[in-house]
Amino acid sequence: MFRVKVCGITRAEDATAVAQAGGDAVGLNFFPGSPRCLSWEQALRLRRACPESLKTIGVFVNAPVDFVARCAQQLQLHAVQLHGDEEPEYLCRLRAQLPPGVGVIRAFRPRNSLDGVLDYLRRCRSRNVPLEMVLLDAPGPRGTYGGTGHVGCWELAAQYAELSGQPPLVLAGGLNPANVADAVAVVAPAAVDTASGVEKAPGVKDPEKIHRFVQAAHRIWERLQAAE
Repeated sequence: MFRVKVCGITRAEDATAVAQAGGDAVGLNFFPGSPRCLSWEQALRLRRACPESLKTIGVFVNAPVDFVARCAQQLQLHAVQLHGDEEPEYLCRLRAQLPPGVGVIRAFRPRNSLDGVLDYLRRCRSRNVPLEMVLLDAPGPRGTYGGTGHVGCWELAAQYAELSGQPPLVLAGGLNPANVADAVAVVAPAAVDTASGVEKAPGVKDPEKIHRFVQAAHRIWERLQAAE
């Protein structure tokens, strides 16, 4: 679906910077507990201003199914990213209301093991609710749901990336221009995601950091591909 995503976009100029740097996707945050949360009016304006080359992903935390589906339809989102405690049964209800072609990305914050992630995916398969991608983020303080700047466990993420038959991996958690190349080299994810790592203030992106992040990710992928 995408290779490099910058999440928590709040300004049109930041979405433009992502596209100009060669990024694939931006995240629009609808979690009220986040400093990057958008109002409905802000989201409408921002979605209209997003370059056509970008995938737009709505980020939600334990939101009502009706609200997620309405956002997906009215904002013409390419995917929704569930970053809370949404169970597979929630996904069943959501899939029934989402417009055709809208993908579902489920975020996890594993601490010591992938057991919980793999059990969740088994339950999804048993209910025939496939996921477009799986995002592995860093566990943060209690009550937080990502965007903290904490670095995730790359070893666990690498274990997931080596598994066959699972949804593609999006690596998140504390990624920034200085460490994204190392992260890709260790984990070999399908995609990377950053929020605070390219900011100068919460919700305010730094175009130079965005450019450095995207280019560093692309360069290491090209290097790894050439070495195969």
